[in-house]
Order: sequence, then C-alpha cells, then structure tokens
Amino acid sequence: MKNVGFIGLGIMGGAMSMNLLKAGFPLTIWNRTSDKMRPLLEAGAKPAKSPKEVAESSDIVIDMVTDSKDVEEVLLGPGGVIHGARPGTIVVDMSTISPIVTREIARKLGEKGIRMLDAPVSGGDIGARNATLSIMVGGDTDAFEECLPIFQAMGKTITHIGGHGDGQICKAVNQILVGVNVLGVAEALMFASKAGVDVDKVLAAVAGGAAGSWQLTNNGPKMLKGDYAPGFKVKDYIKDLRIIMETAAETKTPLVETAVVQQMFRNLDAEGLRDKGTQAVIVAVEKLAGRKLAK
Repeated sequence: MKNVGFIGLGIMGGAMSMNLLKAGFPLTIWNRTSDKMRPLLEAGAKPAKSPKEVAESSDIVIDMVTDSKDVEEVLLGPGGVIHGARPGTIVVDMSTISPIVTREIARKLGEKGIRMLDAPVSGGDIGARNATLSIMVGGDTDAFEECLPIFQAMGKTITHIGGHGDGQICKAVNQILVGVNVLGVAEALMFASKAGVDVDKVLAAVAGGAAGSWQLTNNGPKMLKGDYAPGFKVKDYIKDLRIIMETAAETKTPLVETAVVQQMFRNLDAEGLRDKGTQAVIVAVEKLAGRKLAK
C-alpha cells in the first residue's frame, strides 16, 4: 500500500485524511496549526515538521490548502514538497486554485521528475466526512490510475477530466452552479415567506421534484433556522468566484448570473460574515426584501 502524505487539515482536509487512515493507508501529516494534527495523530498518523518532511516519507503527497499562493508555498517554497520528493512521486493538489497557476506548478514539479494531479473536490464538509466527495482530476492518466484507490477512499464520484488544470476548470463549473443555485434557494424561500405561505411545507413539497437540489435539501433548512455554521465558508467561496471571473475574462466568457452571485457574496463580506457558511447568502436577500426568513 502506498505511503501517503497530507498537507492542510482544515474542515475538509481533516476529514479527508481521516478517511485515508480508515482505509488503511500509512499517513504522514503536516499543518501550519499543529493543534489540528492531534485527532489524526491519535488515530495513527505520523507527524512531519514541514511539507518537505512529508514528501520524504511519502509516495503520494496530497495538499488541501486555501488559495494559489498557499499551494505554491507548500509545494515550491522553502521547506516545500519539491525539496523532499523523489522523482516519480505524485503530488495531488486537492485545493481549488487558478488553472493557470496549476499548470505552472505542474511544469516546475515536472522538471524535477515529480508528477502532479489537480484534483479539486465538491461535496462540502458532509461529503468530506462521509467519503462521498465528487473529485475532478486533471493530469497524466497513469498517475490518475495509480491514485485511484486513494481517491476512492475519499470520494464517490471520481472523474479524470483531462490534462493539467482541467480539474480546476471543472471545479469552476461546479462553483458557478453552486452559487447560482444557493442564491436561487435563498430567493425562492424568501418569495414564499413574503407571500405568506408555510415555508417549511413549501420546502418539503419542492425538494423532491424538478426543482430539488443538494443546495435546497442541505442549505434550505439551515436558512430557515438561521444556521450559518460553515460547511464551506463565504471567504473561500469569494476566492473561488475571483478565480472564476479571472478565467472568464481570459476566455472572453460572459457570466451574467455569476456576476450577480459575486456581488451578493461581496455584500456578506462587507457585513462581516466571511467566516459563515455560504447559506448565509440569505442575509443579503433578507436585506433586499426587508424581511427576516428565520423564525
């Protein structure tokens, strides 16, 4: 069984790495905040003092960090993976970052004989805990096949999209759909509320029909309760929207609805809700409607 390294143990990474341990993979871990390593160490993972040290102990190194600059730091920076990995090592970046940056990192790793896959995920904290993530992979086919058992320990829907950066493009598609959908859920529930009907019954009625969706089923009830605890944070989605709009500008792709979503989430940022879950978009809708949804 391959020795696996995992860098980045936040809401997603902590649960994903725990599932690797449950599947029996020998695991070496590192996180900037060492306290987040404790549950995994207690479950049998081995600690490392740096990303470089993770790579020295691993055949496959996974990172799950926040943004492009963070990936560059842990993979290419001083003490980074590139300084500890052997030729043939596979680096799997499961963060959501710029496809342009992804391709440049893959080029630099490739100069050292290190293979790379970009494998962003969808499914939020629920999917991470339950090992039901959707994983969208870009990179070499042989590397993908070698990593497939590892992906299967963390996810349910695993798709090799194409070359380097193509997984990130697919994740951008996912995030466009997520944003438009979660805003649609917020507006629809507010419409029902202002029309004076029982919103709980409306939610139950439409969830099983053609309008049903993951966002409606999972985030709709949270909106009704005023529960904004993060499964996926507003600030992280704002970062994803930035990547989407930058890529759209380069490809000359108009994204009208996504632009509206971006402005609504900027409102949440201005309201100090960066660390809340994306379902907090209902707060922006409430401001426009002049009515609170939660009872």
